[in-house]
Amino acid sequence: MGQFWTIDYSGDPFELFGAPHIVVMVVVALISIALVVRGRRIDTERHAAIRRTLAALLVLNEVLWHVWAATEDVYTIQEMLPLHLCSVMVWLSAYALVRPNQHLYELMYFLGVAGSVQALLTPDAGIFGFPHFRFLQTMISHGLVFIVGIYVVAVEGYRPTRQSVVRVFLGLNLYALAVGLLNAAIGSNYLYVNGRPPTPSVIDLMPAWPWYLLYLEVIALGLLALLYLPFAGRKSPAVEQAGEPTASTAVVND
Repeated sequence: MGQFWTIDYSGDPFELFGAPHIVVMVVVALISIALVVRGRRIDTERHAAIRRTLAALLVLNEVLWHVWAATEDVYTIQEMLPLHLCSVMVWLSAYALVRPNQHLYELMYFLGVAGSVQALLTPDAGIFGFPHFRFLQTMISHGLVFIVGIYVVAVEGYRPTRQSVVRVFLGLNLYALAVGLLNAAIGSNYLYVNGRPPTPSVIDLMPAWPWYLLYLEVIALGLLALLYLPFAGRKSPAVEQAGEPTASTAVVND
């Protein structure tokens, strides 16, 4: 498979906002729009088929990444455990797509969309440029997490609340604390809470560790608030009148 698969890659390196990077982001945006437009016009049975297809793509892409790391002898617990935010969201999103759950939907929307946007803008693809597997896998993974996060809101009818913002923010902090302790124990840097990421990111513009963590707290809260803003002041599904079920209610009962 030559340069597509090998760890000893000698092709064009990944270029931030280079042509392949921009094309991928445009494709992700177009697929999101197409799914939203199409998804609003189909019946419940086809919704279920779309959810299963998206779940299968998420899992397949993630499994192939682990296969690649194992076959190229770069699989370590310091790098490959599914503890980074987008890796966690891959598995949670895949499960929620086949077993719809409102609390998982709020994670898919808030953490999935916020995390994948940052990851799509500054992907951790290392030196691997297009068309290497690692470049494609990274962009597909983050693109799918973004797409399904938008899908559950725009098509499936999930509606976030102020309480969901609080739950997600507190849960994210507890998770980061646990991961930080694990990082210290095994010498890893999942979530980049113990040091800067090795590739360019917004963290490079912030003060040194641990002070950049405070900036990330503010950014995270701001992103959650921004994602909630389109729904501020709207009724929660829980207070909809009887006999007028929301799309999210239909999904849960699917």
